[in-house]
Amino acid sequence: LPMAFRDVNARRHIGLQQLSSLALAGRTLLGPMKSYKFVVDESTNQSTLICSAVRLIESLDLTSAAGQLLNETIQAQNKEFKTGMSTLLFLVGAWSNAVLECLQQNVPVSAIVSVMSEGLNSCCERVQCLQVSIHDVNKELCSSSVRPNTFKSKACQIGCDSLLNSQTFPYFQKDISVPEEVIPINSCSRQEDDGNVNKCLVSPLGCFGSTASLVKPPGDKSTSVISGSGVSASSPNTQKLTHSRYFSTLGKSYFSSQRGNFQGNLSGQSTDPCECYGLGHLAMTLSHGNQTSMKLLQSVVAYQQERAECSGSSQFSVAEIVTCCLLGLPESYSCVSPGFVTLISPEQATVIKYFEDKPLRILLMDGDLTEQYRHLGFNRPCNVRTVSEHPGLQEGRAGDLWLSSVLDILKSFEINLVLVKGNVCENLMERCIANSILVIGSVTRDVLCAFGEVTSTQPVTYLTQLNVSCVGSGARVELWKACDGRAMDLGELLPVKIKVPGIPLLTAVLTTTVASKIQLIEDQFWTLVYRLHHALNDEKVFLGGGAVELLCLSHIQMLAEEPVQPATKNTMREFHNPWLAASATEYKSVVLQALASGWKQYLSVVMCNAGKASSQLEACTSVNHHLKKAADCGSPSAYILQEFRKGDLLRGGSGPFADHGVGLKVYDNVTAKTEAWRRALDLVLLVLQTDAEIITGPKRIQLLNSHVSSEFMFL
Repeated sequence: LPMAFRDVNARRHIGLQQLSSLALAGRTLLGPMKSYKFVVDESTNQSTLICSAVRLIESLDLTSAAGQLLNETIQAQNKEFKTGMSTLLFLVGAWSNAVLECLQQNVPVSAIVSVMSEGLNSCCERVQCLQVSIHDVNKELCSSSVRPNTFKSKACQIGCDSLLNSQTFPYFQKDISVPEEVIPINSCSRQEDDGNVNKCLVSPLGCFGSTASLVKPPGDKSTSVISGSGVSASSPNTQKLTHSRYFSTLGKSYFSSQRGNFQGNLSGQSTDPCECYGLGHLAMTLSHGNQTSMKLLQSVVAYQQERAECSGSSQFSVAEIVTCCLLGLPESYSCVSPGFVTLISPEQATVIKYFEDKPLRILLMDGDLTEQYRHLGFNRPCNVRTVSEHPGLQEGRAGDLWLSSVLDILKSFEINLVLVKGNVCENLMERCIANSILVIGSVTRDVLCAFGEVTSTQPVTYLTQLNVSCVGSGARVELWKACDGRAMDLGELLPVKIKVPGIPLLTAVLTTTVASKIQLIEDQFWTLVYRLHHALNDEKVFLGGGAVELLCLSHIQMLAEEPVQPATKNTMREFHNPWLAASATEYKSVVLQALASGWKQYLSVVMCNAGKASSQLEACTSVNHHLKKAADCGSPSAYILQEFRKGDLLRGGSGPFADHGVGLKVYDNVTAKTEAWRRALDLVLLVLQTDAEIITGPKRIQLLNSHVSSEFMFL
C-alpha cells in the first residue's frame, strides 16, 4: 500500500490523489483481457493471486479515510450486483484526476459538483436509446445470419439410465470436456433420483456455433431436436465463434477435425426463433469472454429450463445454484452436478460406506450445533450467578451430559444425516462419526430451504424442538465421482454428493490444480450467474462492446461545445446564489470536458488491454475517429447502433485480432452499469467536498510558521 501512494504529494486534496493512486493499481483489470496480479505481503512474503477489483481492494491494507470509502463503495456494488466493480474502480481514478485538473484551473468546488452530477444524469438519460429488451435480443440472435448448429453424438443416444454404466459414462464425459466443448451435467450415479429431469438432459452452448448434447431414452429412434428450435442434429462441420466482452472475434473451427464421435448437420429453422435456446445464448452474450463459466452456466440454465417445463417453476433461480471448489483436479473436470456437493473430512467419509444404497433420515438445523449456541435475540436471565468449587470439572461433566443427550435424541429419531447452518461442536462430530451419523456444518440457508421443501421438513434451532414432523427421509449420500467415474481422494477433504428425489439444487463443481486460482474461478462463475440474473430482472440489456461509453463521450462533448448561456432563473433558484449560478455556467465547458476525459480513458484502456491498440495514443486516435464519424452522421446513437450491428465498433487497426472476421454481439447489464457510474462519481465528489484536515494542538503552530502554511486554510 505505501507504494500505491508514492505519487501523492503534500498539496491539498490528498484524498483525491489517494483514490487516483489506488485505482491505478486496478487499471489492467478492466475489459475482457484481464491481467492476473499478485498482491504480496511484505511482512510475511505471502502472496495472493487476484483478477478482480474486489479482491484487489480486499488484499490492500487501507488505512486512509479515502481508501476505506473506496472499499465500502466497491463492497456495496459487489454485494448488490456482483459485477461492475472494475468499471467503478477505474472511473473513480479517472474522475479523481479530472477533478484535480479542474481545481488546478481554479474551478469552484460547487461548480464541479453541480456540473458533473448534471452531466452524468444527462448521460444516463441519453443512453436509454441503447437499451434492448431481452425478448428482442433473443429474437435477433436466433434470426441473425450466424445461426447455431447442433451436433449429434453417439453418446447422446445413450439413455439417461445408461449413464449409470461405468463403461459408457466416462466415454460420454470424455467427449464433452470443459475447455473445448460443452459442460456436462454430472450424473455419474443415481440418475433415477433426478425425478422429472430423467427425461432428457440438454446442455446447449447458446446460439453461436454452439453444441447441444441430448440424452435420449433407449430405443428412441427419432431425430434429435431441441424443443422449440426445429434444429436436428445431423451435420459434421461447424465453426466455433469465440467472443470477448468488448471486442468480438471469429474463432477457429469448433472442431478442427471430426473429434471423437460428434456428427451431424443443420436442418430446419425455428418457428419461433426467440425461444429456440431459451437463456443459453443470452448467457453467452453476457459472458464477456469467460468460456468455462459460460458453459457451466448454460448447463445450469438447460437443467433448470427442462425442470421448469415440467413443474412450472422459474426458468432461472440463483437460489438453486451452489458451488463446490475442488483443488487437485484439472479444470477440464469442472461440471454441473444435480444435488448438493460439498467437502467433508476423511473421518466423515468413513461413515458413508454404511449409507450406500440406503435412504437416510435427515435433520436440518438453522443455527450452530454447540452447547453454548443461543438464537439471535435470546436474553439471558439477569442477576443469576453460578458458584462452584471445581468449575473445570463441573464444566466437563456438563459438556459430557450435553453430548450424551444430543446423541440420545439423534438415535431416538434414527437420524443418519444432519445439515447444520452454522458451526458444529468437534467433540459431537467425533461421537456422531463413531455412531455412523454424518453431520455437515456451514450449509447455506438456500441449501437448507431446498432440502426442507423437497422433504417437507422445517429446520429447527435446538434439538429439544425436534419431533417426528421435523425429520425428513429419502436422502442419499455418496462420494462424488469425476467425469471418468472415479471417486476423488483429494487428501485433506473429500467431495460428497447428497441428493433427494426431486430436489432442484445444482452444484457447479469447479476444479483446478492451482490453489491460488480457486477463489478466482468461483468469483468468475458467480459474476456470470448474476449478470444473467440481473438481465432477467431488468428485462433489458445495454449494447456492449463500448457502445454505451462511446455515446456518453459523444453526448458530453456535444454539451461541452454548446455556447455558454447566461445564468437562468432556474439555475439561480437551484443554487440560491447568483454568484454560484454564474460560476456553474461559466465553468460548465471545462467541467464537462473533464468528465468526458474519464469516458475516453475508459475506452482507450479497454482497447489496449484487449489488444485492439498497441498504445494509448493509437486507442485515443481510434476513439476520436469514431467520435468524428458519429458527429458527421448527425445522430451519434444511430451511428453507434449501425457500427454495433456490423461488429466494427472500436476495432483497432493493428491489434493481434485486427484481421479477424465479423464479430459477435455482446451486451451489458443496465442497472449494474449505471449504478457503477453513479457510485464512482458520488465517491469522488464526496471526497472532494470533505477533503479537509482539522489540525489542533501544538502542530497547528508549527504548520503556521512553516513554509507550507499557504497550502492550509486555518479557521
